[in-house]
Amino acid sequence: MPDKPARKPVVAFQGVHGANSEQAIRQHYGNSVDTLPCDTFTDIFKAVESGSATYGMLPVENSLAGAVANSYEVLMDYDLRIQAEVVFRVRYSLLAAPGTALTDVKRAMSHPQALAQCARYLTRRNIEPVAWFDTAGSARDLAAHPEANTAAIAPPLAGKLYHLETLEQGIEDESFNYTRFFVVGHGDPQPGERNKTSIVFAVYDRAGALYNCLGEFATRNINMNKIESRPRRNKPWQYHFYVDFDGHFTEPHCEAALMAVLRQASMLKILGSYPVGSPPEEENGDRSKS
Repeated sequence: MPDKPARKPVVAFQGVHGANSEQAIRQHYGNSVDTLPCDTFTDIFKAVESGSATYGMLPVENSLAGAVANSYEVLMDYDLRIQAEVVFRVRYSLLAAPGTALTDVKRAMSHPQALAQCARYLTRRNIEPVAWFDTAGSARDLAAHPEANTAAIAPPLAGKLYHLETLEQGIEDESFNYTRFFVVGHGDPQPGERNKTSIVFAVYDRAGALYNCLGEFATRNINMNKIESRPRRNKPWQYHFYVDFDGHFTEPHCEAALMAVLRQASMLKILGSYPVGSPPEEENGDRSKS
């Protein structure tokens, strides 16, 4: 019997079709995958763990609005590993039901992150921001239930998918607007030419504990790209520290630093080592002209 064609990988994302996360999937994988919309970040991880999806695409940080709430907590709660880093150029349009004029718009609905990224635009236009669960979802829901004087802020693709009119394009406050995503899945990916490692750890409540842990990287000349604290849900006023640093956890100097931190920290979890992501070439070109 002839072999069955291989099944396309499935990549889960939070939101509805047309969301930035889905476009980041296409940027990373092209059209060689199927996509699976999920209601929450937790549902992304459940889909991968259950086998409904091969990978998940998780937004973790925006260059303007900062960290995406709850992303790192979900990484902490599940045992999936980071497979790749994807850097996606974010663009937003002001979308409305056909026949709506720009001067008619008094309210704009979108995800809080998108509203934060378009805050100056909204102020300049005297448009009230209305928080919604998802960027593309705001476009879908507005198309299904049009409201007078109301628009949606969403990716341009969402306007096409849900047949809304584009009142203005490129309304994000800064052209340097990127969202960083993690691809999550089972196991560890092959090391790339340049690698980054993400970890989470907690320290004992005593003077110098955090300083000493971070010093293990500095003394080995390991560059830390990011450090962020998040409250520990089971211990009020204590924190988890999320750190990204250059290098792969299997490299001797990185392994030595992690072992030294482990000896001093109250807990340590490696979220993954993965190839460093960069914006698409055309975006690098755009950035250099600004």
